[in-house]
Amino acid sequence: MNGTPLFPAAPGISPATPRATAGPVPVPVPAAVRFRAGCPDCRGRFELAAGELRLAIGATSRTTFYTFTCPECGASVRKPAGERIIELLTGGGVRTLRLHATP
Repeated sequence: MNGTPLFPAAPGISPATPRATAGPVPVPVPAAVRFRAGCPDCRGRFELAAGELRLAIGATSRTTFYTFTCPECGASVRKPAGERIIELLTGGGVRTLRLHATP
């Protein structure tokens, strides 16, 4: 087996040295990703681009939600986000805010 690393190493860093930039690798998301949503105020049904949604992940299910502004009536909408919704929104490129409780 040869000693070729999977990733090119920076000068002076051996393949056994942990990488300073270790962490999740961003996955490119097509700009055409759209999410279906509905407004509880005007009952409008529409599609939103990832940039029109925001996801907040809290410590509990009560503090985990997504928000958007209804394009039909302008209402600010906040809906709970379960595990599947979180997976779909983060995978679709929606910006995410992690909420942390302060001690």
